[in-house]
Amino acid sequence: MSWRYYDHFPRSTPKAAKGGIKAQSKRGGFGNSWWAKRWIAVLESFNIGERLGRGRSYARRGQVLSIDIEKGKVKARVQGSRPRPYEVALQVKVLSPADWRKLAQALSSRILFVAKLLAGEMPQDIEQVFDGAGLSLFPSKSKDLATSCSCPDWSNPCKHIAAVYYLLGEEFDRDPFLIFKLRGMEREELLAGLAQTGKGGSRKEFGGMECPGATEDAAPPLDPICADGEVFWKGSRLPEDLLGEVRIPPLRAALLKRLGGFPFWRGNRLIQEALEPVYSNASQRGMDIFLYESERGPSR
Repeated sequence: MSWRYYDHFPRSTPKAAKGGIKAQSKRGGFGNSWWAKRWIAVLESFNIGERLGRGRSYARRGQVLSIDIEKGKVKARVQGSRPRPYEVALQVKVLSPADWRKLAQALSSRILFVAKLLAGEMPQDIEQVFDGAGLSLFPSKSKDLATSCSCPDWSNPCKHIAAVYYLLGEEFDRDPFLIFKLRGMEREELLAGLAQTGKGGSRKEFGGMECPGATEDAAPPLDPICADGEVFWKGSRLPEDLLGEVRIPPLRAALLKRLGGFPFWRGNRLIQEALEPVYSNASQRGMDIFLYESERGPSR
């Protein structure tokens, strides 16, 4: 029997979803960073035909209602053509503590890699470190990745799984450490272990394993308590130059940009685009108030 038999069935139309996760990509490919594109390449290597296109459409329309990421697991709910959303599950093979030990030793000799990871950036050649340890950062074999969906589609991965895949690719752009999490290592565990590799001293735990080279940082000295009781309770006059130079920051919404994108954003506009004008107006308003108070003098 030819698979073209399935072409005779009308294409189903998904029910409109409210409050779903919408892809930031409006057309073309998904993911900007090399690691996000590398993840998408795993999906597209399955050669599932037009289901890829329909998965992109689902991701852009906001049909994916939720995505929960745990170590080695992704669970999602996708609104399809039936009233009840479909349950999607992805399982990625996690690396063992022994595997992470080998990686920690390999990464500790690559200072630039450690610096980039501590700065939240995925080094371009990090896959070579995994290869050198006989491991892979991304799923490379069919047994490294298992997917399932409660929909009646005979294909696996189906369009619902593809939609979740594409949104995960965009999320990797925002937080590359999610790739490590899927392999079994939390961001905080990884960064703590990397920060310890350059120190000497006692041994610390690193993701369920001992990581050599960690020392306890000495506590900073405490400021002495003022001996003058009146000054201690009432405080003293603030210096005139306490605030230093007062000016509008040259980079608008710097803190917001440093925090990065909101995970699995559901709005029609990026949160930075929506809030940056607010930051700009607040800066100008604050400057106007400061200059007015400065010209008027201290209040009585």
